[in-house]
Amino acid sequence: MKKRISIAYFIEIIFSLFSCKPQKNKLPKGFVYVEKYISDLIVDLRYFSSNNFTGRPVEGYESSVLILSYKATLALKNVQEQLKNKGLGLKVFDAYRPQRAVNSFEVWSKKSEDVIAKEEFYPNVNKRDVFALNYLALKSGHTRGSTIDLTLVNLKTGQELDMGSPFDFFGSISHYDTLQINALQKNNRKILKEVMLDNHFKEYPEEWWHFTLIDEPFPETYFDFPIK
Repeated sequence: MKKRISIAYFIEIIFSLFSCKPQKNKLPKGFVYVEKYISDLIVDLRYFSSNNFTGRPVEGYESSVLILSYKATLALKNVQEQLKNKGLGLKVFDAYRPQRAVNSFEVWSKKSEDVIAKEEFYPNVNKRDVFALNYLALKSGHTRGSTIDLTLVNLKTGQELDMGSPFDFFGSISHYDTLQINALQKNNRKILKEVMLDNHFKEYPEEWWHFTLIDEPFPETYFDFPIK
């Protein structure tokens, strides 16, 4: 009897340990954690931190993990491998974005008194106009899971290449073909654009960092699952 009790108790303890182990978040079909496929990718998920135009972490970003459609991830992996031959790599600022995050941007734009990040991200723009001026959209390609914001880094130093304007800066200097940048900055943007286009992404002319997979798998679906 004592032996049976001991075995039963041991089994109960083991089961308890496994049941308490954190379970990996299950993503919708067709989505993956990008770093599982591109382990050397540098990730700086800006909306998980306060280093963004709102000045605080954004709703829906519960963890600093990168999520994309599987199809976009494979294309991005090819980009990373291609860049290595030039001594370069990718640094990603945003990928899949929940709809609740986009909704929170709209709420933010209507709070005229909340301007804690204005000087850094939108010094010459009234925040109430960010949607009308197309700096933000009520329906974002990011929410479909195959759009990504990124830049280039030097693999030896880990430093970002100079693109002439920072990520998410609201101004014409962020347009790809702006005349406000020098030859080096223009060439750096060209390198990024060409390698992305070579791997079936399309650019967004008003943001040098923004690319969408041409043949995205969910072109009409806007997802809202949290990032965790």
